[in-house]
Amino acid sequence: MKRHFPGRGRVPQGGAVTSVTLPDRAAASTARPVVAVLGSVTSVQVGAALAKQLFPVIGAPGTVTLRLLAASALLLAIARPRVRALTRAQLRLLVTFGGVLAVMNLLFYGAIARIPLGVAVTIEFTGPLAVAVLGRRRARDLLWVALAAFGVVLLTGGGTALVSGNLDPVGVALALAAAAGWASYILLTQRVGATLPSVQGLALAIAVAALLVTPFGVASAGAGLLRPGVLLLGALVGVLSSALPWALEMAALRTLPAATFGVLMSLEPAVATLVGVVLLHEWLTPVQLAAVVVICLASAAAARAAARAR
Repeated sequence: MKRHFPGRGRVPQGGAVTSVTLPDRAAASTARPVVAVLGSVTSVQVGAALAKQLFPVIGAPGTVTLRLLAASALLLAIARPRVRALTRAQLRLLVTFGGVLAVMNLLFYGAIARIPLGVAVTIEFTGPLAVAVLGRRRARDLLWVALAAFGVVLLTGGGTALVSGNLDPVGVALALAAAAGWASYILLTQRVGATLPSVQGLALAIAVAALLVTPFGVASAGAGLLRPGVLLLGALVGVLSSALPWALEMAALRTLPAATFGVLMSLEPAVATLVGVVLLHEWLTPVQLAAVVVICLASAAAARAAARAR
């Protein structure tokens, strides 16, 4: 996505300077997109933490259903896509994209139902890291993959945490599968973005995902999906996990360099861990915390390298 840098910090006509000085304006204009990205990352993880509150009531599939329905309703209202103008090739691509979104969300929510949020997000983050170094054969890029793999080993205690029962092996497997789903999502996003405006493609894909997931949600929760309190919390999860992050990231990408954006997004596992501790009281061991830091560093380095290569 191309980014432009509008003029900023301009002195008013006649030489008069307002109460905000030139350096202050420049700093503010730099800080705003950074805050927007950090707000997006935090919003996603707070949404996931709130989603876990719904699991005992409507299950993970029911929660995914409400999240996607709420997100698709908001984004469709914003994008107002013209469905009749789509070609068959575009429709097939959108159905595939929506299917990947549906599976990825079901896998991820299934994972956080079984393992701590910080652990699940950290494992899932290996998906975008793999995409960042995909097709690049420099030894340094392979180093970031090896570092991330080492982080996953640390996170699971070399497998001992799975054997001892400290980490649910099914949850870890679901998080790894969600990582593959996230990698597929990124690659499909590029294809959809080449044929449709990004917001239209995303809105339609989420709508397809919501339709695909709804039968699983109904089977999981039944009439419980229609309880007012459940609907309200599900709608909030949809806003925090999809609509609000999208708006914040779009605002940030207008002025933020790609490398900086990638590094900031690499903080997501650390933010997920912090949100898990504060909102869900999911404490990680010192070794697991070290693993989160290792994977964040590997992801940030890979993101910077990929941005420079582009």
